[in-house]
Amino acid sequence: MLIFRQLFDPTSSTYTYLLGDSASGEAVIIDPVFEHERRDVALLRELGLRLVATLDTHVHADHVTGAWLLKQRCGSQILLSEAAAAENADRLLTHGDHVKFGTRHLEVRATPGHTSGCLTYVLDDQRMAFTGDSLLIRGCGRTDFQQGSPGRLYHSVHEQILSLPAACLLYPGHDYRGLTVTSVAEERRFNPRLGGDVDEVDFTGYMNHLGLPHPKLMDIAVPANLRCGRPEAEGQGGDSADWAALTCTFSGIWEIQPTVLAERIAGAGAGEIQVVDVREPQEFTDVLGHIPQARLLPLSELAARVGELDAQRPVVAVCRSGARSAQATVLLQKSGLKRVANLAGGMLRWRAEALPVEGGAE
Repeated sequence: MLIFRQLFDPTSSTYTYLLGDSASGEAVIIDPVFEHERRDVALLRELGLRLVATLDTHVHADHVTGAWLLKQRCGSQILLSEAAAAENADRLLTHGDHVKFGTRHLEVRATPGHTSGCLTYVLDDQRMAFTGDSLLIRGCGRTDFQQGSPGRLYHSVHEQILSLPAACLLYPGHDYRGLTVTSVAEERRFNPRLGGDVDEVDFTGYMNHLGLPHPKLMDIAVPANLRCGRPEAEGQGGDSADWAALTCTFSGIWEIQPTVLAERIAGAGAGEIQVVDVREPQEFTDVLGHIPQARLLPLSELAARVGELDAQRPVVAVCRSGARSAQATVLLQKSGLKRVANLAGGMLRWRAEALPVEGGAE
């Protein structure tokens, strides 16, 4: 079974796509964004997938790719067009290449015109294609920089994208109106720039008179993407937690594992971490008991009592299962606390791993 997720970066209106093969657990990510590396790693972990490659559709001018960061975290290969002339890629792609992930693959189609190195990735059964900026929903990418060409883009779209089966779903690199997907049939008929009776002369005239300003991040993004997102200074990006080994969930919640917390509060870090139990008072002393040194601050009272916590010391929020305490971590962070984590699995996990408790039943 194909696992598919469409992800979004609101800053640049970029879509990132994850495709996984459930049989093998292998996955690829198309057009990752630098700032969302933690999100992408968390999603892979939660879906039980192993990232084998990142694929960029082109050298982007409006955001920095997350390819390098994901390679450091996941050991994935970096793939993009040979025509992009970028550094640090593990495999340079040309028209007709296949990119395998488990039992599935993507066909590589060269679709230059927006830039000289644009690629479209077509799923093996031609039910889905990922067009980058070559073809947007009822639009297309500009052609006035990075060796762009209206004529080349016109032929790329008609010969390599709109030649796919009519029912093939097309997933663009961006959308600025909240639209998520289109189809070959729709774009053949309704795309005002490239559909209907529009010919190459019409299209070229249209594109040569757009008069658009250059993207705001172009001077930063293009050089960074020509390095495949590798930072000029090592240490940029990635997880950052200076007080414990944490993981970040797909929903953006920092979590600490029960055994890690137990080691910290039993060892040299004893007294450093504030363990805040956000259950109700009767739960604090019920059959599950509570963690030694834990302080009871019910979620219903937490907002009004945040000032009782030391903002300079890390906080771990605890509840029965981890759901209410996840909500508590968000509340605490919005209140200005910087080092906050949720206890993964709550007291249920803590007790299941036979870690020390006060009160409760055997």
